[in-house]
Amino acid sequence: MRLRQIALVGQNLDAAVDDIKTVLGLDYAYDDPGVGKFGLKNAVFPVGDTFLEVVCPKQPGTTAGRLLEKRGGDGGYMVILQVDDIAEARARVAQAGARVVEQADFDGVSMSHVHPKDIGGAILSVDWMNPKERWEWGGPVWRDNARTDVSTGVVGAELQGEDPDRMSARWSQVLGVPREKAGQGWRIPLEGGELRFAPVRDGRGEGLGAFDVAVRDPAAVRAVAKARGLLDADGELVLCGTRVRLVPA
Repeated sequence: MRLRQIALVGQNLDAAVDDIKTVLGLDYAYDDPGVGKFGLKNAVFPVGDTFLEVVCPKQPGTTAGRLLEKRGGDGGYMVILQVDDIAEARARVAQAGARVVEQADFDGVSMSHVHPKDIGGAILSVDWMNPKERWEWGGPVWRDNARTDVSTGVVGAELQGEDPDRMSARWSQVLGVPREKAGQGWRIPLEGGELRFAPVRDGRGEGLGAFDVAVRDPAAVRAVAKARGLLDADGELVLCGTRVRLVPA
């Protein structure tokens, strides 16, 4: 099981895209027409062979729009995990009694979205692709546009809540992956990355509060971010309302 994509939600897509491209050294984003059915527009960046997405409501009454209102602005939206066996992954979700709010199967692609109220923190999607290295949501030419001179991959996600113990236990149950104690919270190890569960630390309530990006020169990335005013009062990088932990590649 692998962390393959993180999705953020923002009120101004162009501004978020500009910040992400400049700070993380990316120069291509795919506009996925498939998200239009949810009342959204988006941009999907290849980061190595992982992906960072920003969605933005283009009409009233969307789930993304309600999340913007609930959490008081831009922030984390979805965690997408790639699995080797979609039937097994779906069976675990069903056995855990978690609702599936969106599901699709087509042309070597399968995905299931788990209701955030049934797992906590964020929408979870379990996805399967054939062949494994494929990623439908990145568009047909993402391999030709994947830059790795600055950023090499998305390698972690941090979900915050009032009860990280309970939330992590629920994710572990739904995913069928054991959790481990980690400081004041918990973690679920994944292929090439991890999910972390931590107490609320920004006053914005439960949600996807942070994600990790492997970068070749963290100091250089921080310098670019500082020049753009994207470091918070604690000196942390914030992109689209979400803290970013820079991990040396």
